Amino acid sequence: MCCDNREQLLDQLNPTFLFTWKGTRLKDEARYHSHDFIEMAFILSGHGKYKIADRLYDVSEGDIIILNPGQKHQALCTDPSNPATEFFVGLCDVRFGDFPENYLPLHLKDLTSDPATQSPILHTSGELRQKLFKICTAMSVENDVCRSGRYIMLKSYLMQMLILLLREQSEPVKINTGCSFESTSKKYVVDQIVNYFEDHYSEKISLDQIAENMYLSPFYISRIFKSETGDTPIRHLINIRLEKAKELLENGFDGSIQEVAAKVGYDDVYHFSKLFKKRFGMPPSKIRRLL
Repeated sequence: MCCDNREQLLDQLNPTFLFTWKGTRLKDEARYHSHDFIEMAFILSGHGKYKIADRLYDVSEGDIIILNPGQKHQALCTDPSNPATEFFVGLCDVRFGDFPENYLPLHLKDLTSDPATQSPILHTSGELRQKLFKICTAMSVENDVCRSGRYIMLKSYLMQMLILLLREQSEPVKINTGCSFESTSKKYVVDQIVNYFEDHYSEKISLDQIAENMYLSPFYISRIFKSETGDTPIRHLINIRLEKAKELLENGFDGSIQEVAAKVGYDDVYHFSKLFKKRFGMPPSKIRRLL
């Protein structure tokens, strides 16, 4: 297929966005079933299996499963200790090459090949995986807030996903051997978490809340945060809070120690003082006396 024809496909791309959904698979999908629309599943983290057209496929972080209309499938949970977190998008009203309407091929370099011979799994890496990860996160946020223009925003993200997949199949990919996607994607997630801590340290924060805000599983967040920083997310949050409390005291805040604790997210002043002393070797009241 020539470049001009590919450009024509892009110019004519006008899909209908149907839905998006994200979740962590803790048990097998109930039914072996099919749809009358296209469903794309992006594995954000973890591992699992898919039964598709009576074949089993292993899937893991970065894989995209393309489920075309009439294609029977069932998602399976194979590792409860590291389950797959999946992001789904439903769509219709697309046409690619000589394929039937509402059929999304994975191997776009050969749009005339027999659909029955094409694998339903695309293994992504590098820049493509990172971009898809960010689009999924943005779609989840947009889907939840329900602001005006929500459908158009979600459709625009869907079109970005489709165009990225088409480009991946039509343009040579330059491999940067100086770094891997794994470190880049993890750094992006960790930076987002740290920024959230810096902005919300005075509020009640739980690991489940962090995971929900980042649209990832708590297990995955804990694992990558520790691999990147050497510390757990909650321990990092505690350190931020204690440093903020120390700054308050050193800058002459004249409220009580209980008020200091409340300003950095602690209701229990005794627990706060205990953590403070363990961190700095002296109670918060002594910091004030040293000024």
